[in-house]
Amino acid sequence: MRKNRLCRLIMVALVSLLVMFSTTLSLAAPKSYLLGARDIITVSIFAGGEEQVAVDLTLSDQGLVNFPFIGPVKAGGMASSDLEANVSKLLAKDYFVDPQVHIRVTGYNSLHFSISGAVKKSGNYKMNAATTIMDLIAKAEGVTQERGNVAYILRDVKETNATSNSVQEQEGDNRHEPLKVNLLKLLDEGDMRANITLVPGDAVYIPLAKGLNQAKSKVYVSGMVKKPDLYSYQPGLTTMGVCIMAGGFTKHAAPNRTTIVRFENGKQEVIKLNLEDVIKGQTSDLALKPGDRVYVPESWL
Repeated sequence: MRKNRLCRLIMVALVSLLVMFSTTLSLAAPKSYLLGARDIITVSIFAGGEEQVAVDLTLSDQGLVNFPFIGPVKAGGMASSDLEANVSKLLAKDYFVDPQVHIRVTGYNSLHFSISGAVKKSGNYKMNAATTIMDLIAKAEGVTQERGNVAYILRDVKETNATSNSVQEQEGDNRHEPLKVNLLKLLDEGDMRANITLVPGDAVYIPLAKGLNQAKSKVYVSGMVKKPDLYSYQPGLTTMGVCIMAGGFTKHAAPNRTTIVRFENGKQEVIKLNLEDVIKGQTSDLALKPGDRVYVPESWL
């Protein structure tokens, strides 16, 4: 009797541990990562009970992958599971009976972000996995004591479909507007609902506590410039001029899709400017105003 009771107690304890372990795994499971340009994936193709192919492949700048047997396949913006299903269908059509495709990401090379303002190390950062605003703040060695209570995330409108994450602090559905993250909730209260998942190319700006007064004398430049930062406003300063002050454009910049976010009389305006046409002399440069935020997105190609 005593032995049977002991066995039952051991079984109950094991089941409880398994439930706790599986719950922990489900809570820790990350959201599906969406593949991007220059990411590296490891592909295994099984058919007839045997592995037919095992190869490492790199996404092109256009988000294409040259798969064995079937050639170029669009992979950019897709989760690995969706790409597996798509490739399996293509292989089953002409090459294998009931093929099984397994894909895992082994090189995260599309994850580039910038952060500036009230952090200890402003700059552009390449991350190695799906990234939240907390991850990026940690990469920048944390916020300074003078930081304000709101972070602004400037995002290219074409990138918004790359994430399904939403935040209560995001105001409205206009994706041209900067996203707002409540740092008081996130950093001071530990409310992880405000820990938004970033999209590659996002530019995060954390103003100082007295920050928005400082906006009266500064212009903020972010995105694909070599030195994203706050720059002192001077009469006559133009969009192209401040990009030059920021070290010029990076290799993967898309200056033809530059945007300027401007606040006037309590209203926000988003201005689009093709700086490639400005460089060619085909359109006029835009004179900036104190507090303007200039964003140069990443090229799609």
